[in-house]
Amino acid sequence: MGRKRRQYEAELKARVALAALKGDKTINEIAGLFEIHPNLVTLWKKRALSELPRVFSEQAAKSAADVEAKEERLYEQIGRLKVELDWLKKKLSPGT
Repeated sequence: MGRKRRQYEAELKARVALAALKGDKTINEIAGLFEIHPNLVTLWKKRALSELPRVFSEQAAKSAADVEAKEERLYEQIGRLKVELDWLKKKLSPGT
C-alpha cells in the first residue's frame, strides 16, 4: 500500500509563504512552527513569489471584470427563464 499524500488548504499555504517571505525566521523554524516539511516552505515561497506579479497585473483586473460581467448575464438569463417557467406553469395548470 502506498502512502496517501496529505492535502493542505490554500490558507495554510499562504500563511506559510508569507512567513517565509518576511524573512525573520529560518525555513526550518517556519516548518517546525507549522508542522510541515521544510521543502514545502521553500516550494510555497517560490510559488508565491512567482504568482505575485500576476495579482497586480492588468490581466487579473480584466479577468475579474470579465467574471463579473458573465455573472451579471447569467443572473439576467436566470430571471428570464424563471419568468418563462412561471408563465408556462400557469398556462399548463389544469384549472385554466
